[in-house]
Amino acid sequence: MIQYTGLRAGALIETNMSRWTAALRLVGVGFFIGSSIVLGVVAGLWLDSRLNTSPALGIVGLFLGIIVAFYGVYRMLIPLMKNKKNGKND
Repeated sequence: MIQYTGLRAGALIETNMSRWTAALRLVGVGFFIGSSIVLGVVAGLWLDSRLNTSPALGIVGLFLGIIVAFYGVYRMLIPLMKNKKNGKND
């Protein structure tokens, strides 16, 4: 929803674009979480099939994928939270 604040039209478009930018960053975070976990599990299952250690490395891959996902989300969202704290909407 676009709100008119009495500013010039360029500022209105800029506000709308910054919301789209933030939304696309959050979508990217979602894809990063999913792909990190899936790649960890797939790599673990592949190693399980090569080394005949049936569920062990798949579970390790799952946990490594979750750890990588949380660390990546932390690294991606810290700049957004700093910008919000400083009053920027970028």
